[in-house]
Amino acid sequence: MLHIVNKSHRQTSSLASCLRLAQDGHALLLIEDGVYAATQAGAASAGLAEALKRLKVYALRPDLEARGVAAALAEGVTAVDYTGFVDLVAEHTNNQTWL
Repeated sequence: MLHIVNKSHRQTSSLASCLRLAQDGHALLLIEDGVYAATQAGAASAGLAEALKRLKVYALRPDLEARGVAAALAEGVTAVDYTGFVDLVAEHTNNQTWL
């Protein structure tokens, strides 16, 4: 399953809910303001650092660049472009967007 989170972990509890319910081996794609959790500073405060042990985590590169945080990507997070976004959606039969 692919989980997609588009809100900052500092704005809503969407990411926390996602991380609580995501199962081992699932994938997480952070987009829009959700990419703040993919930074070195954000990963620890968002609980993402711990989730990286059991989830494959991706962040949308154009959103990282638009927010000026691309250089601060946390270790273990994979940056993807729009083609990668589409590939992830196509690879996973189930997708859950957390609003």
